[in-house]
Amino acid sequence: MAEPSEAAGHADLAERLVPARSALLVIDVQNDYCHPNGSLGRHGADLGSVAPALANIQRLIEAARTAGAAVIFIRNWHEAWANSAGWRARVPRQSGAGEARSWGAEFCGVTPVPGEPVIDKQRYDAFIGTPLDSGLRALGRSTLVMTGFGTNVCVESTARHAVFLDYHIVFASDATGTADGQAAHEATLATIARHFGPVAATADILAAWRRNAR
Repeated sequence: MAEPSEAAGHADLAERLVPARSALLVIDVQNDYCHPNGSLGRHGADLGSVAPALANIQRLIEAARTAGAAVIFIRNWHEAWANSAGWRARVPRQSGAGEARSWGAEFCGVTPVPGEPVIDKQRYDAFIGTPLDSGLRALGRSTLVMTGFGTNVCVESTARHAVFLDYHIVFASDATGTADGQAAHEATLATIARHFGPVAATADILAAWRRNAR
């Protein structure tokens, strides 16, 4: 998929990705979604997109810390009391993924350093029922770099809500992945690029941060 640029009606990445105004959202990089022994892996899901996306997420985390962008870790942290009838009925069967305090809910291949926020969510959208919005505003962060799993579920849900709340977003095309297959991944990238904000490769995000580094 070709990456959008100013020609597609988006601002230049270097202008958008000022580190002091940016936050890297690391969404659901957890054992249940990334590790072969996690919930998705045990159910036979295709985890082929995990390794390359995770490598790019790790690069972006390191670069964000160096440049001065905030790094915010978000994880599914499902507790039984919050699993309403409507939530339980959304799919025919539940996998148990993201069960609070389980091994599957722990981070996979990424580790927050002291002082980096960890947001626990109980729905796909990281803004619903969490302090993410108020925290971002307290930090003065208006541009969000979207990374994590799955592209078409939790990352997309959070990206859409971010735009509804008047944040700028940059959706990392190769630092996101999904067990639903490449077609689902590409469909989300096309929708985001057309309606919500720029889709960019990790290398382009890194280059923008390097140009703007403090």
